[in-house]
Amino acid sequence: MMEEKRKIVFYDGDCGFCNLSVAVVMKYDREGVIHFAPIQSAFTQKMFAEMKLPKPDLSTFYFYEDGKMYEKSKAAFRVAKYFRFPRNLVRVFLIVPRPIRDWAYDQVAKRRQRLSKGFCVMPTPEQRQLFIV
Repeated sequence: MMEEKRKIVFYDGDCGFCNLSVAVVMKYDREGVIHFAPIQSAFTQKMFAEMKLPKPDLSTFYFYEDGKMYEKSKAAFRVAKYFRFPRNLVRVFLIVPRPIRDWAYDQVAKRRQRLSKGFCVMPTPEQRQLFIV
């Protein structure tokens, strides 16, 4: 699979909060190595099928890295390791047990449509190369 070496964030392309999250990742990705694919895209559907994963849930944040798919809080903390200092320090919250982190994640995910309505990522020409559709 050609995607094996890519680092890919999968997000709900119709969600303002999710688009805002993508903008944050683009801003703080220190090496500019993270790519983005809307969950609604044919690429995402094909990749999940090839990996024999369940159909992706629009309310879940996924991150593909080194041939593995991560979701929810684990995905977010994997992405944060690519952030510039001091934002990468958010990873200290990995000490919180995953069930508690995922519960908190689920609370935000339930309210995501109300948290940031209508935000759309407007990537620069260089950033457009990071999007996979």
